Amino acid sequence: MAGRLAGRRGGTAATAFGQWLASAALPAGQLFRLLPGLAESFRGGFARSSGRQIPAPLMPPLTGRPSVVVSACNEAGSLPAVLRELKQLPFHEIIVVVNGSQDGSFAAARSFDGVIVVHIAERLGHDVARGIGAKMSTGDFVLFIDGDMPVSAHLLSAFLVAADRGVDVALNDIMPLLPAFDRQDEVTRCKTFLNRMLGRDDLEANSMTAVPHALTRRAIEIIGYDNLAVPPKAQTLAIRAGLRIQAVHTVDVLSVNRRRTMNRGKDNPVARMIIGDHIEALVEAMKNAGTRLQWGQVSRDEFAIRRNGI
Repeated sequence: MAGRLAGRRGGTAATAFGQWLASAALPAGQLFRLLPGLAESFRGGFARSSGRQIPAPLMPPLTGRPSVVVSACNEAGSLPAVLRELKQLPFHEIIVVVNGSQDGSFAAARSFDGVIVVHIAERLGHDVARGIGAKMSTGDFVLFIDGDMPVSAHLLSAFLVAADRGVDVALNDIMPLLPAFDRQDEVTRCKTFLNRMLGRDDLEANSMTAVPHALTRRAIEIIGYDNLAVPPKAQTLAIRAGLRIQAVHTVDVLSVNRRRTMNRGKDNPVARMIIGDHIEALVEAMKNAGTRLQWGQVSRDEFAIRRNGI
């Protein structure tokens, strides 16, 4: 209804959508989760009543300049699909960090006009590549995504709007995708434990380890470019600095995560690396909070009483 009414009045769909969002006054916790669906509904109504073609995805006008960093290693097959989605969004710049690739990833990235391509012969891993891309970026906020996971532009828009509206660390909410605690793997439990020890139980297992996520320039500078190479440590520093951190929207990257030799099976190399990153993050957290972190001075006996509800 709102889209149809706005379409009759004329003007641009993006401006009208932004005005409607402001008048609707949705809580920020709901806004970003609902945004893609609301935008598509508004776009359809506006197009029908105005008789104009309104390209998707529809977004409210952004006040800042968004950048995006794509890390890629041997992603020639999926990288074009990733970039086609990104090209639908109003990015100030698209930076692709191709590292350690032995396929046509570099050529695939170069085939898109206006894309900045960084080529590094050595395989750095996604996290280090993100830090390099962030250092090169000039936008007011930066979206991070991997070259092996095409994500639709209308879902990514939620992260841009969140960062533009002051969410310093806009995380992918993976909780709806996870099994119950007793069936979660060690990596997921490490994420939950770290957040809990930092006083952010509300984040559950949501982490900068998962993409897509977006950071404001303020967050990047406070965290430090080098620390982006260790996502749990970066999250620790963000929480300690009091930055606004929120799981804004759910993008299913678990079911589409490319299966590789390094990330298959129990206790695989990728899992060990991520667990090691969390140990490093806990060491960082202990520098300020002490070795007991959120447990404070609670004894083992008292903790057992609390845990068992005695």
